[in-house]
Amino acid sequence: MSRHPTLLDPDPGSPFPPADRALSHPDGLLAVGGDLSAERLLNAYRHGIFPWYSQGQPILWWSPDPRMVFDVAKFHLPSRFARSLRKSGWHLRADSCFGAVIHACAHAPRTGQGIGTWILPEMLRAYERLHELGHAHSIEVFQDEQLVGG
Repeated sequence: MSRHPTLLDPDPGSPFPPADRALSHPDGLLAVGGDLSAERLLNAYRHGIFPWYSQGQPILWWSPDPRMVFDVAKFHLPSRFARSLRKSGWHLRADSCFGAVIHACAHAPRTGQGIGTWILPEMLRAYERLHELGHAHSIEVFQDEQLVGG
């Protein structure tokens, strides 16, 4: 018997299916539909689920196994790398220009990925809203007060 992704209830408060029900092919596809409301996105991230889809597709929700988890409390910046950063002339900031960073990411050329991006206008609005609520963050790289990365 083949399994299919779950069709999400339109109510943003409705639960996601358990992440262990994600399909193995395509890798981690769990659910289809719903919306990109802050409530639904926060619920998704709490359960290891994220949206990722392209223009013309419904919202696709993924939970591949394994997932990388970056524990910032355990992060160690090697001293050699720290010295290289200091000499680079780059300056790091956090949350100083979230909108500029996510818009630049949405418009960055992606070699080998064809035309377009998964950061569609509705995704931009959703993540800007999460940022306003204090849940989405950006790390920016500046050189001579010009944004060069993020």
